[in-house]
Amino acid sequence: MDRQAIISMEVDVVNLDQTLIAVEEMARSGEGSYVCVSNVHMCMEAFDSPDFKRIVNDADLVIPDGRPLSWAQKLLGYIDAEQVRGQDIMNAICAASGRKSLNIGLYGGSSDKLLKKVTLTLKQDHPDINITYSFSPPFRPLTEQEDQEVVRGISDADVDVLFVGIGCPKQERWMAEHKNSLKCVMLGVGAAYDFIAGSQQQAPHWMQKIGMEWGYRLLSEPKRLWKRYLKQNPRFIYYFLQQWLLKRKFK
Repeated sequence: MDRQAIISMEVDVVNLDQTLIAVEEMARSGEGSYVCVSNVHMCMEAFDSPDFKRIVNDADLVIPDGRPLSWAQKLLGYIDAEQVRGQDIMNAICAASGRKSLNIGLYGGSSDKLLKKVTLTLKQDHPDINITYSFSPPFRPLTEQEDQEVVRGISDADVDVLFVGIGCPKQERWMAEHKNSLKCVMLGVGAAYDFIAGSQQQAPHWMQKIGMEWGYRLLSEPKRLWKRYLKQNPRFIYYFLQQWLLKRKFK
């Protein structure tokens, strides 16, 4: 698989099937690894923070969850580039869990109640899924002892694939910090738990197809998201056009 820099964030050129195969290989490697599910917001966070850029670019896999990123890859010469939505790869992994003997772990969610609903929904949708661990962390930072208990719990549950849903950039930092202490592949899935539980609605397919999923989310949560989208989306267009038209390289 090729990896292409979009502004300063490196993104793999993959499709859904390739991503599923790569995640399974990492899950069976016996080593810690992590996957970043990237979008415009993450791209600009990486541009603004050298430390966060290192975390994302050091990921074992960076998939283009946001359609603008797959469009950018096409404009940069990868005509077969595809969008790989985090929700789609999560569904594919859960569907393969029983057949592939992959143990699934859930870390994140806004409450134990929401995480229980996520677990129930996943088991209803995928009756043979193997969910061996789930934990909704508090919003405050964990103490060292609490963190050690989390690591021990994930390890004792023999988790192969851990879905981390605590929001960007927090989840990417958490995965990078725990890569050497966990022996599973971690995927940062953002708001996926809210979508699965039904506390948030996904954008209609036609909006996803034309790259307007962000607009649907903005209308759904204007108070929380308006600053992010109104600030980051125009900046992304500005800097990417420099990369594409002027062949400028960003370090």
